[in-house]
Amino acid sequence: MACQSVSIINMDEQALLGLNPNADACYRQKAMVYFEQLKESQDAWEVCAEALAKGIYSDDHVKFFCFQVLEHQIKYRHGGLSPAQQQLIRETLMKWLQGQLMNSQPEKPFIRNKAAQVFALTFVMEYLTHWPKFFHDLLSLVGLNPHGVDVYLRTLMAIDAEVVDRDILHSPEEVRRNTLIKDGMREQVIPSLVESWYQILGAYQQSHPEITCQCLEVVGAYVSWIDLNLIANDRFVNLLLSQMSVEDLREEACDCLYEIVCKGMAPTDKTKLVESLCQVLQSAGFFNVDQEEDVDFLAKFSRLVNGMGQSLVLSWTKLAKGGAVKEAAEALRALETKVPLLLQLLVHDDDDISANIVGFCYDYLNVLKQVRYTLLVGNMDIMLAVMKKLTYDEEYNFDNEGEDEAMFVEYRKQLKMLLDRLAQVSPDLLLEAVGRVFNNTIQRWQTASFMEVEVAIRLLYMLGEALPASHGAHFSGDTAKTSALQDMMRTLVSSGLSGYQHTSVSLEFFETVVRYDKFFLVEPQHIPIVLMSFLDHRGLRHSSPKVRSRVAYLFSRFVKTLHKHMNSFIEDILSRIQDLLELAPPENGFPALLTSDDQLFIFETAGVLIVHGESPAERKQALMRSLLTPLTDAFRLLLAKLASEREEERQAALADCLSHAVGFASRTSKAFSNKQTVKQCGCTEVYRDCLQTFLPALSCPVQRGSLRSAVRSFLHRMIICLEEEVLPFVPAASEHMLKDCEVTRDLQEFIPLISQITAKFKDQVSPFLQQVFMPLVLAIFEVLCRPAEDNDQAAALEKQMLRRSYFTFIQTITSSGMNEVLANQGVENVERVLFTIIQGAVDFPDPIAQKTCFIILSKLVELWGGKDGMAGFPDFIYKHIVPACFLAPLKPSFDLTDAQTVLVSTCGTRCIRHGPEFIQYLQQEYLPSLQVSPEITQEVCQVLQQPDAKVLKNYMKAFFQRAKL
Repeated sequence: MACQSVSIINMDEQALLGLNPNADACYRQKAMVYFEQLKESQDAWEVCAEALAKGIYSDDHVKFFCFQVLEHQIKYRHGGLSPAQQQLIRETLMKWLQGQLMNSQPEKPFIRNKAAQVFALTFVMEYLTHWPKFFHDLLSLVGLNPHGVDVYLRTLMAIDAEVVDRDILHSPEEVRRNTLIKDGMREQVIPSLVESWYQILGAYQQSHPEITCQCLEVVGAYVSWIDLNLIANDRFVNLLLSQMSVEDLREEACDCLYEIVCKGMAPTDKTKLVESLCQVLQSAGFFNVDQEEDVDFLAKFSRLVNGMGQSLVLSWTKLAKGGAVKEAAEALRALETKVPLLLQLLVHDDDDISANIVGFCYDYLNVLKQVRYTLLVGNMDIMLAVMKKLTYDEEYNFDNEGEDEAMFVEYRKQLKMLLDRLAQVSPDLLLEAVGRVFNNTIQRWQTASFMEVEVAIRLLYMLGEALPASHGAHFSGDTAKTSALQDMMRTLVSSGLSGYQHTSVSLEFFETVVRYDKFFLVEPQHIPIVLMSFLDHRGLRHSSPKVRSRVAYLFSRFVKTLHKHMNSFIEDILSRIQDLLELAPPENGFPALLTSDDQLFIFETAGVLIVHGESPAERKQALMRSLLTPLTDAFRLLLAKLASEREEERQAALADCLSHAVGFASRTSKAFSNKQTVKQCGCTEVYRDCLQTFLPALSCPVQRGSLRSAVRSFLHRMIICLEEEVLPFVPAASEHMLKDCEVTRDLQEFIPLISQITAKFKDQVSPFLQQVFMPLVLAIFEVLCRPAEDNDQAAALEKQMLRRSYFTFIQTITSSGMNEVLANQGVENVERVLFTIIQGAVDFPDPIAQKTCFIILSKLVELWGGKDGMAGFPDFIYKHIVPACFLAPLKPSFDLTDAQTVLVSTCGTRCIRHGPEFIQYLQQEYLPSLQVSPEITQEVCQVLQQPDAKVLKNYMKAFFQRAKL
């Protein structure tokens, strides 16, 4: 059906059948095609306007469809409509609205919302030009008709979304337009709108509470940008306060009052407004929180009190800074009188109510800190409230944490902020309060609930951040603090509490032990008892996988800090964790105690114990061999199985297991340091044997990706740990890794390995690099040239990262003084590589890669640009490098406002600051060829010769900006 043949009287009835959600697919397809026809036609959409104006269709989906068509015309084609068509839209909307006034039943909410959006879009397009009387026309038509008022209020909210809502991103042009609309509304219509709201609120309070709530929402939305005096006056505020006593209205009335209170105004006026509101609310009984059972209302009321409290804090801050001593004192007194209400809300059983007041509480504590004025009762009450609210509910599901649990975790973070602030106001008081709660609970932990025990330990844990110490040194310095913390830690580790049978208590115990691991440097006699709790059913062998997993990590940290005090326990610990160090074979159907990620921490811990022990090198070697030999033995067996395995799923499981073995061995090497090297510990041969065992995996014909990645990571570690001992293994490993690169990532991850070898060993690996250089480069070129889909963003990103890695590799070679690696590749290959660097500098809109390319070019100019440089290179500088330095910044994709990109052009200009002959070439040949005037040419050449890099950068940036105009 052609667009031109759409009847102005009749719509395509068959297509309209497809609008029903239950319609067949063919009808739905017809409806979509019809919708597109109506949208794109110059005038066929008018059939929808007629249908709406005359109320032709009763089907809700057809009405919605008509509004959608109209919406499209207004949103995307309004400028192309004739004045008559624009008038038709205005008339259609008003006729439809007039029809609503006469209907006995209102339209469905989704139709009214869509109508309001279309009204709002029309308003935005036409208020400043063709329809300045938009609100006058609407209000004159609807009067106090409830159906009309409903659409009017929905339209106001839709206008707020289009014009005011800061969460919606607008273009600069839209921002300017919206500012003009708001200015026009303030001047012309806002007083009459406010009056209409007042009339609506009064008229419908009893008969139509839903309309009243809508109106309250409108007032709350608009109050942020209109003259507050129109709302914040006795007449309006008294009406709002009266609605606080109406059950159906009070939540929205609370929200509305909140917006009024948060509106910016002079601090003395704000203090008076808040105080007058509080006076009325208190006299009406709203401050008696404990007598109110409606938690939804209390959550809104708590938010209102929070807004009033924060407004008073802001008023006090401004008055105090401005030197208004008397007014600031009044604001402070007003604040203090709100503390009892704050405490009632903070300590409320419902966490939403409590969470809504946290902001005021935090700001109030900040005021106390600033005035160095302590209300001991207030502080202590807030501390006790925070401690109480930190406690878990009995309903908290530790095994299957859902949305409610996540919300409580976030709420706890807010409470922790209050605790930190309390510590700044009254550190001694907080320490005393926590000490009292902790000691009272731990003395009776066998009979106390898990919630009490957990929060007692949690409070001790939180003191670590609330009372900060340099590098965790909580047990030196201030004797009162160290003594209190030391007493609590001694009680914690000697009380037997580690055996409490609840996951939350177990986790909190180990978290706190590790948070205060420096305690054991002061009292090392407690280390054995804590070690046992880590190693037995309380820790690594706990019934909960969550506890075992976390303890694996915490045990690693504990040992790293205290290894010097564990020499006499090392072999006992290694014996006790031996079964946790076993590689779980893929065919084992039994779940392991620890996951492979958890085992990484156990292997690292074992490595730390062996390396940092006081045993002689021979013993360390024997212990390390006994740790790693089971891994290498298992690796050989599994690799043989993998080579003969045909089933892909089984192959993946075997490869996974092999990767874990390599990862575990690699993790043990993290224990070595500059003071305790592999060689000093006698472990060189052990790791060399591992390397020999793992390298054959590189030639495995299946599961190459995961195996190569694991072995590559191991090689990275061995380059650091074995140093020169690793060199004999590098050529064969590189050959295997370069062969059959299936995916871009293979090469991308291989290049950093070669770069690491290059940077570390330099001249020692020059012959090897010369040999591997072109095969590597050709492999990179081959992968980069592979075709990919235009819209395959993942493939494009992978290629971009590979290109960056390639340029970084060339940069590593040039910056390591190994230019012979590149120079000895033959003239044709050198030229090919150089052109890729020029291409990277100019053609690819990637500032990171461009910067690297210009750094390479700058280094090559320095190395080969002189008389003793590479033959033909000076000519390459003139023909290609100099143009690149000017062409790159002139590209449309080159963003000269971006700091990273400006760095690129700075690197580029460094390339051409290489002696007077370059300046002469620029002055006499190159710049004139770009039609640069003699004056500008002279200016550029002078700037290039002066030494100040900042002046050069700023000048060249301005030069390229002018050139792009």
